Amino acid sequence: MSHAPILLTPGPLTTSIRTRQAMLVDWGSWDRDFNQLTASVCEQLLAIIDGSTSHHCVPLQGSGTFAVEAAIGTLVPRNGKVLVLINGAYGQRLAKICKVLGRAYSTFETAEDQPTTAADVDRLLAADLAISHVALIHCETSTGILNPLPEIAQVVQRHGKRLIIDAMSSFGALPIDAREIPFEALIAASGKCLEGVPGMGFVFAEKTALAAAEGNAHSLAMDLHDQHSYMAKTGQWRFTPPTHVVAALHEALQQYNEEGGLPARHQRYADNCKTLLDGMAALGLRSFLPAAIQAPIIVTFHAPNDPRYQFKDFYERVKAKGFILYPGKLTQVETFRVGCIGVVGADGMQAAVNAVAEVLREMEVLDI
Repeated sequence: MSHAPILLTPGPLTTSIRTRQAMLVDWGSWDRDFNQLTASVCEQLLAIIDGSTSHHCVPLQGSGTFAVEAAIGTLVPRNGKVLVLINGAYGQRLAKICKVLGRAYSTFETAEDQPTTAADVDRLLAADLAISHVALIHCETSTGILNPLPEIAQVVQRHGKRLIIDAMSSFGALPIDAREIPFEALIAASGKCLEGVPGMGFVFAEKTALAAAEGNAHSLAMDLHDQHSYMAKTGQWRFTPPTHVVAALHEALQQYNEEGGLPARHQRYADNCKTLLDGMAALGLRSFLPAAIQAPIIVTFHAPNDPRYQFKDFYERVKAKGFILYPGKLTQVETFRVGCIGVVGADGMQAAVNAVAEVLREMEVLDI
């Protein structure tokens, strides 16, 4: 096959040629031009949430999980306590980060197809006054479930607590306005809905909270207070930055704005999601989540109930037809996942559905 397959995964994802070409230039990490590139990226990211007056954008080398760990370690004081809201693997991971960092935490877990509700959070905060922070996964990538961020944020504020949002899979596609939704930190990364390449996380940290966070961090490399202070003073990253990743993200943001910003990106993903759901339903494949709580980012499907279906065989055959899918991440039922994000439109999604149909016929799983 001459063309690289399309990645129907929740990041890394298929990027544009322009974004890939931006990585053909080598940058000096101390160079003024590269420093301007970093500053421009941070400015554009803040604009997406209307956060420039209230929050700093602190970029960090590494995957999104690096940035989540840095946010917890920097912003939660060592005597703080985090309430972690869990309905999937990434909530579990956030709780594990708290454990490894030695931060006190409690968890509240709902089923993988049940959003956490604001009423749950209200009850939990009333019952435990030691909680200082609430951590929420906005869109849980293990299923594609959307948790009710605005309602939860209001409850957390009403209790005088701080909200940390893992918006890895939602930032740039689902609206989050820092002037309307109170949060201490929102965390995302370069390789998701912005359609950059993986390698850089970033944290929108509330300015006064970040200023007060000196000495909290468990780690030199992951100290967001130190990272921000050094950048503010010098314009440079403290340690070697992922220069090519930053350049690719700068180019991806240019395309994001050309496309029409968040509303246009959301619409394209929503169209992709609808094409995918309709097409798979026509093949008799059921989605795991009801439509009301399905974010247009990644969709989990029940595996066909047929002894001839094996995911590994299915995956390799679909890949041979030009599409890379994602295994399921659920514990109770067998599933597979299909991403709706990246440089792909409704036609591409329909082609993916057609490929799945052909493969299931070849495997004699579908009788159509």
